[in-house]
Amino acid sequence: MPQLDPPHTSPPKIKLSRLRDIGWSKWDPIGLLADGQTWHDADCQSFADEYDSYLLQAAGQLRRGASAEGVVRYLIDIEVNHMGVGPRRDAVARAREVVASLQADEALWIYPG
Repeated sequence: MPQLDPPHTSPPKIKLSRLRDIGWSKWDPIGLLADGQTWHDADCQSFADEYDSYLLQAAGQLRRGASAEGVVRYLIDIEVNHMGVGPRRDAVARAREVVASLQADEALWIYPG
């Protein structure tokens, strides 16, 4: 279950490296990484931020209490309609895996002390 912000505190910050680890390993709808590559390899740095805004939006929606299926639909919409990849058989499974991973990662959000 996502942790909601307590009232009158600074909002948490996301740990971008963890977000990218999840997004690139489980989503990568355009297929930018070759087999065995990771987003932080030197030759991938030029496009490492490719999915950041979409994944930040998805994580933020979950943190604010959006339903998992709503966020799955958001990721599929991005993939199909904004990236123009078109519908793929594994789109729902990949989006669900991303959402489950975002929800399960207890170190994804950094809360101010």
